[in-house]
Amino acid sequence: MKRETILIIDRNVRENNVFCEIVPPTISIRDINTKEIKGIILSGGPASVYTKNAPTCDNRIFSLGIPMLGICYGMQLMAKASGGKVGKARSREYGRATLTVTNHKLLFKDVPKNSICWMSHGDKVKRIPKGFTRIGSSRNTSIAAFANFDERLFGVQFHPEVAHTQYGNRIIKNFVKNICDTKSDWSMRSFVKETIDEIRHTVGNGKVILGLSGGVDSSVTAVLINKAIGRRLVCIFVDNGLLRKSEARIVREVFQKHFRVNLRVIDAEEEFLHGLKGIKDPERKRKIIGGQFIKIFEREAKKIGAVKFLAQGTLYPDLIESRSAFGGPSATIKTHHNVGGLPKVMHLELIEPLKYLFKDEVRKVGRELNMPGEILGRHPFPGPGLAVRIIGDVTKARCDILREVDDIFISILRKRRLYGEVWQAFAVLLPIKSVGVMGDERTYGNVVALRAVTSIDGMTADWARIPCEVLGEISNRIINEVDGVNRVVYDISSKPPSTIEWE
Repeated sequence: MKRETILIIDRNVRENNVFCEIVPPTISIRDINTKEIKGIILSGGPASVYTKNAPTCDNRIFSLGIPMLGICYGMQLMAKASGGKVGKARSREYGRATLTVTNHKLLFKDVPKNSICWMSHGDKVKRIPKGFTRIGSSRNTSIAAFANFDERLFGVQFHPEVAHTQYGNRIIKNFVKNICDTKSDWSMRSFVKETIDEIRHTVGNGKVILGLSGGVDSSVTAVLINKAIGRRLVCIFVDNGLLRKSEARIVREVFQKHFRVNLRVIDAEEEFLHGLKGIKDPERKRKIIGGQFIKIFEREAKKIGAVKFLAQGTLYPDLIESRSAFGGPSATIKTHHNVGGLPKVMHLELIEPLKYLFKDEVRKVGRELNMPGEILGRHPFPGPGLAVRIIGDVTKARCDILREVDDIFISILRKRRLYGEVWQAFAVLLPIKSVGVMGDERTYGNVVALRAVTSIDGMTADWARIPCEVLGEISNRIINEVDGVNRVVYDISSKPPSTIEWE
């Protein structure tokens, strides 16, 4: 099907009802010319353009006459390819910065002179290429944005695609609609229809098993595939002992009673905890958990018979954080059990219908499928579960402590009507103990950290400003009700430079 396409990547492009396709920088000029490309976005990345083996693209791409927007590393690549100079910044910029617009033409149309943007860079453009004009600056970056208006080439050092850039969507919209002259003919409804057709074509008359966790991603995946192939989808819920409190009961009630899916519940707590015994490294935890899941899925597939496919609720941030810039779109931040944590040899083919979507887009898909808000509104929960929220050894006793802490935290957020105001909230059990006093006696107990963030897609996040009196209530209940905990701390780090999860 031919459609107007913005090539490369940006969630905000799809928010403007324009289709975008994600491709590696190694795409050939011939492949670009065969597509109905209306614009190209060069995305950010962790590398430096002047280092050996830095990711690059065919420089002829800049002479195609197609409008281009370079973001962060993409801007630096555009500058270097066009004859400008890129080098290390004297002062790195991470997080909030004030963007000062010096030219409001085209890209910055209807963007105020001063607004908040989100920076994440150690290099910067030091000399503007010939034919380009500076159109924006920040306190630490004099060339925070530039443009070659004649060639329709634009670059920004900040990240307009993230929620914390105040006028980011306006900037993306200006590029997509005004500069690239696209129509708004793509939607989540069309995505659902096309994805269902694709699943039916891929699976044929075969069967699919799906690892159902009860979280938003796997739940939407289950309903989407169920709509495509019906009872030939078998959902497998693995109770691995690393889940939130009452998770197994909730999943049974929702998916057997409400969705009426083919559901099998496997009790595998002992298997997982045995495999994790003595393992402290988070990457090893992920790989062990990923391998254990696959063993169980393959074992169950044999019982079901004639199963060829394994479906997962992998999202685009999972792919980004699990691959490197030299083999994928970003540095390897952490592997995900359903991406980098999978074993190299599997006997099942993967189906990942959501792998190019962000969390907010997945919720939109769920609404198109008429899924209830209480499912779609659940906070993200990592595939490896509590194993990556317990720093250090993973034991049943430590899992039980963290489950109770997390349940108190979430229940109070719900009671105070703050749960829907934050994107994700959870507790982390730290590998340290602290001295305390309880009943005039010395204690030496566990320390737990509370984490709550605001975000749109999980790619960037800021710490949630939960009222002090609420944090006090949460801390008081945890220390009084959870044996073994005598200290509670609150994480006030943003992403970047921190990640949302601790491991």
